Amino acid sequence: MFDERTFTVYQAFRAEIADAAVRAGTLVAPFGMGRMTWIKPSLLWMMYRSGWATRPGQEHVLAVQMTRDGFENLLGQACLSAYDPTVYNSQEDWRQRKRSTRAASIGPAPRASATRVPSWSRSRPRA
Repeated sequence: MFDERTFTVYQAFRAEIADAAVRAGTLVAPFGMGRMTWIKPSLLWMMYRSGWATRPGQEHVLAVQMTRDGFENLLGQACLSAYDPTVYNSQEDWRQRKRSTRAASIGPAPRASATRVPSWSRSRPRA
């Protein structure tokens, strides 16, 4: 879901992280701000990828509303998972971008999580 100001993404967590986030209204410890994290703009896709919330460490799926600017910033830092000559000048340019961003299927790099989670979150995470 999205509108002019916000974009909702979905993320799967283990119980301790999800419970703390719901209580605090934002992602807090034990969520690791310095690690790679995966978000999906589709609840159905997140449910599928988390094994319908049965995979270890992915038993709780939360809806997190981000600012639209924050979501677009994440996309601007991303790298396509496959080379596209209409986007990159060469395969080497693509490989360098891919190595430096380490993002695919919307996987914000640790620096994005650590510096932006507090400013991008716009609502209490919902279970």
